[in-house]
Amino acid sequence: MAKHKIAYLPGDGVGNDVLEAARIVLGTLRLDAQFVPGDVGWEFWCNEGNPLPDRTVEMLKTTDCCLFGAITSKPGEEAAKELAPHLLGQGYVYFSPIVKLRQMFNLHTNIRPCKAFKGNPLNHRDDIDIVVFRENTEGLYSGVELHPVPREVMAFLANYQPKAKRFIHVSPEDLAISVRVFTRQACHSIVNQAFLYAGQHGYRTVTVVEKANVLRMTGGLFLAEARKVAAQFPDIELWETNVDAMCMWLVKNPQIYGVLCAGNMFGDIISDLAAQLVGGLGFASSANIGDEYALFEPTHGSAPKYAGLNKVNPLAAILSAQLMLTYLKEDDKAQVLEDAVARVIAEGKVRTYDMGGSASTTDMAEEVAKFCR
Repeated sequence: MAKHKIAYLPGDGVGNDVLEAARIVLGTLRLDAQFVPGDVGWEFWCNEGNPLPDRTVEMLKTTDCCLFGAITSKPGEEAAKELAPHLLGQGYVYFSPIVKLRQMFNLHTNIRPCKAFKGNPLNHRDDIDIVVFRENTEGLYSGVELHPVPREVMAFLANYQPKAKRFIHVSPEDLAISVRVFTRQACHSIVNQAFLYAGQHGYRTVTVVEKANVLRMTGGLFLAEARKVAAQFPDIELWETNVDAMCMWLVKNPQIYGVLCAGNMFGDIISDLAAQLVGGLGFASSANIGDEYALFEPTHGSAPKYAGLNKVNPLAAILSAQLMLTYLKEDDKAQVLEDAVARVIAEGKVRTYDMGGSASTTDMAEEVAKFCR
């Protein structure tokens, strides 16, 4: 019986290509694991009306963690048009499988390392070492949305919030609402995770990224909890900034930042910006971690035009596998893998198209695997 049981969800497009590359590297490391394949993504939305079939959810419950590839997502009306004929008009509504998995398994902590590997021609500069902690289950991604907006909802809002009165006479069909939901517990948890990580890995600062000068209630709650947490870590400095200013400062002085902490949407935005500073989404790994389960994925999309071409950079998926090894307490293997990636990038002999080279996805995987040996 294998030591680890890992769900294997390639998803759509290049998800298959990059996860196969990760498997090549993990095979070289002789990870004692059983990989259990599962169905997820656009094909199953189109043919079953469910991009995350129930059978996949049940399979996930039998595993230790999940290695995830990439999925295609489209706006609701566009998605509905691509359903198989026998599913049209049956009331199916598209949802993001990855967002649902985060909520279903309470994967509250999203970790996105953005580290500049020396020798990468795409680096903004070589001394960037940023880790983004993103609250993963609430905020504007909580899924609390309305369109059209019933008149009784607007009347209720106007009764408690005078600023809502100016929308009271707008037609329900012409209104859409997305609710930004923060709970004190989730705010406290994500900041606490960020400070714990900073302390364990030698970072001197945690920067909380919000917009409390405008989003006073939700942003204010986040900052209040951040200050409570910071008081318990006197050796780590708390920095506070607005998300718009953070984007500017990340471009100007990324090297001064260590751990960044934000809610769901702002965390999503700044992590992509930080990823571009160290080479782009081809290097952007992530971990979605809960109390009892975890899912690891590259942060790039499915890039359908490259599907099956064996062309894209697999390092984001390979580095996501490295995060998975750390989660599974395979620390030696995780270090070997990170060192191998660093050496491949530094030598520069094998580069995929985004790095200015002509190496295939498999070429890159095999080069990393070579150094893992």
